[in-house]
Parts: sequence; structure tokens; C-alpha cells
Amino acid sequence: MTMISSPSSPVSDAQDGCQPGYVWMISIVAAMGGLLFGWDWVVIGGAKPFFESYFHIQDNVRASAWANSCALIGCLVGALMAGRLSDRYGRKKLLLASALWFAATSIGNALAPVFSLFIAWRILGGVAIGLASNLSPMYIAEVAPSSKRGRLVSINQMTIVIGVLAAQLVNWHLVRDLPAGASNDFIRNSWYGQFGWRWMFAVTALPSVLFFLGMLVVPESPRWLARMGKAVQAGDILRRIGGQEYAARTMNDITTLLSSESDKADFKELFQPRPLKVLVLGVGLAVFQQWCGINVIFNYAEEIFKAAGYDISNVLKNIAFTGSVNMVFTFVALGAVDRFGRRPLMLFGSAALAAIYTVLAFCYHSHVQGLPMLLLVLAAISAYAMSLAPVTWVVISEIFPNRMRGAAMSLAVSALWLACFFLTFTFPMLNASLGASGTFFLYAAICLAGFFFIQFRLPETKNKSLEQIQRDAY
Repeated sequence: MTMISSPSSPVSDAQDGCQPGYVWMISIVAAMGGLLFGWDWVVIGGAKPFFESYFHIQDNVRASAWANSCALIGCLVGALMAGRLSDRYGRKKLLLASALWFAATSIGNALAPVFSLFIAWRILGGVAIGLASNLSPMYIAEVAPSSKRGRLVSINQMTIVIGVLAAQLVNWHLVRDLPAGASNDFIRNSWYGQFGWRWMFAVTALPSVLFFLGMLVVPESPRWLARMGKAVQAGDILRRIGGQEYAARTMNDITTLLSSESDKADFKELFQPRPLKVLVLGVGLAVFQQWCGINVIFNYAEEIFKAAGYDISNVLKNIAFTGSVNMVFTFVALGAVDRFGRRPLMLFGSAALAAIYTVLAFCYHSHVQGLPMLLLVLAAISAYAMSLAPVTWVVISEIFPNRMRGAAMSLAVSALWLACFFLTFTFPMLNASLGASGTFFLYAAICLAGFFFIQFRLPETKNKSLEQIQRDAY
């Protein structure tokens, strides 16, 4: 897809009158959905050795894979629901609903007495993840001034990382006194195997309540309000974001585009030639963000670090290290995405992961253990955290036209969760058949293919308004 550059130059922060305190506040609140997404998604990794012993599935590879990946079914359902429902009822109401759903399902998982109910609550919890992963970056993109949009949407990835780290630290704190080399029988009959893992899930309810309370005070998306014929309310919010001149200019862009479009978006329109090119780009980037393989490090950290020679106590410490590195390099992305642009960071991330995975595969093949393996894993997470992780969400939240953004993002995020399900479910089987070495060689090849996809298909969207991106693409 080729975008024609607009003759107009981007407006600087000083010119657009951006009110940084207000726009940062509403973006951070909306990004709490990302925090819950990260927390709920990763908590399973720390709880895994304990609930598997409790439910007697530690030797059942398929049951273990299902427990780790079943939430993705709910993620897919939530992502599919998010587009149409948010287009009808607004971004804010759906984010409020996701906050309540996070709280309810986390308590449900904590209290599950049998494996079947545990799975059911994980799937239902996935619905909340699907809603939040779709709506939080989309909402932020629709309220953010173009000069700050990359940074503000990347806040969502930062809160995902904070949620990941918080879950990892809570998991480690709850089991930090577990004796080294503890047997499955000891774990099953101890406090850790009976109750400790339940607290890992239950604690998620606390940030869920904070997210709900925060969303009560943020405004609705001005672009959604304008599309629903509520121009006065949309203008008021835009004035609070950027001042009178910014509001007038942005409302003019929005209404000009709306006047040239039909009143109602149709999923079928996404498959017409021009929208289809953008949809393929968004879906391709979403799938690649998952198939690059980094999420298996978070979801299967226990197996990966055990294969590198670590016992369970050191595994949990290493998991906390991965979360810390993830957060540090996401901060790097916050400063880089609006400075260097989306495309250079995406190319860097895919090339770096391909190289690191290749070295990691050779190390597994040569039976290297200990610190070198930990450092390679941390390097992979660093490269991902400053590139593919945040920038993918930025790009898919901004490349689709205003009128069909909800529907298009719904499809892109649904593809992301389908890809994540495939990745997470297949890793134990790939690891068993190909070994860690062969599995990471495969991920390296996928990252190389992703590099060429980005090279030939991804345009630069830095410093362009959502309406300008739409004009260039369509």
C-alpha cells in the first residue's frame, strides 16, 4: 500500500494548543484496560505449576496447553464484539463493561473448584481481554493530537507491560518461600498448591475496580460523538484537548470526511479493493506481532527456563527479570515512536528478533545453560518491547478510516487473538517434536518473513492526523 504525502505540514504541539495534562490523564485512564489485559494474560504463567498440581494435569500436555490457551477463545469473542458494540454504544461504555468483567472473572478463576470451571472462567475472562485490547488503543488514538498520538497510544503498551510485571511480582511474592526442588506432591498439598495460586487470580480484581472508577470521569471519543451527530459535545471535548483553534480545525476535518461517506459502516465494505489493502496490512501486522514468538516466553517461561537449566524458584525470579526489562524498553519506545516513526522501529524489531532467535536456537542445540540463555531471552524481550509490541497497536489504531475503525480494528484484533491462540496452543507440541532449538529456528524464519512484509507494505504515519491518513490511503 502506498500513501501519498499530504502537502500540509504537521502542526507542532505549540501550534495545536494541546493541553498535555488533560490528554495524558484520559489516555492513562483508558490504558488501564491494557494493564488488566497484561495482568490477566500473564498471571497464568506463574500459577501454572500450582494449579496443574491441584487439578492433576501436570503430566497431560494437551490439558496444559488448553489451560494456557483457552482464554484466547474469549479474547476472539471479545474482539469480535468490540467493533460493532463500540460503534453502536460508544468506546467509553464498552470499556466500563470490560472493567467489571475483569473483576468478576478474576474472582471466578480464584474460586474455581474443578478444572472445567477453571477453564470456563478463563474463557470468560478472555472476553474482557478481547474488549480491552481492541478498545483502549482505539479510544486513545481517537482523542490524541497527531503529534502525540504514537506516544499516547504506546501508553497502552506501557500499561500492558506494567500489568505483566505486576502479575509476575505478585506471583513471585506469593510463592517466594517455596522450597527449592519441591515435588508435585508437596506442592499439591501445601498452601501454595491449595490457595496461593488462587490469590494470583483474585488480586486482579483490585486494578479492575480502579479502572472502572477512572473510566467514569473520562469523556467519550469525540470522533465517535461526531459520527453519531453529536458535534457540539465532540467540539467541547476537542477544545479541552487542544484549544479552540485545534478543535475547529479537527472538527472541520472530521465533518468533511463524514459528509462524503455513507451514514453506516458495513463489514462488506472492508473487502472492497482499497479498504482491503489497508485491512490486509492491519491483519498482517497483528498476526506477525503474535507469530514472532515472544509470547511463548511469557506463557511458557517455566518450560523455557527449565530447559536452560533453572529450577522453579529461579524460574520465577527470571520471569520477574523479563517483566522488568520489558517495562524499561517500553519506555524507550515511548520516546522513539513519534521521533523516529513507526516503520523504522518495526523493521528493527523484526530483524533483531530473527537474529536473536537464531543464536538462541544454536545455544539450545549446543546445550548451553544458565546466564547466556537468560541474557538472550532478555535481549529478545528488549527488542520486542521497543518495537513490535507498542508500534503494532499504534499502527492498527490509526490506519483505518473513522467510519469503519471499530469494525476494521475488530477484525485485526480478532486475527491477533487467533494467531496468539495458534502460537500458544502449538508451542508445547512444537517443543516436544522439534525441541527448543527447532522451535526457535522456526520463529526466526517467521521474523525474517515479517521484516520483508513490513519493508514492502508499511507506510509511515508519523505526524499525520487520522483524517490525513485516511485521505492518503483512500
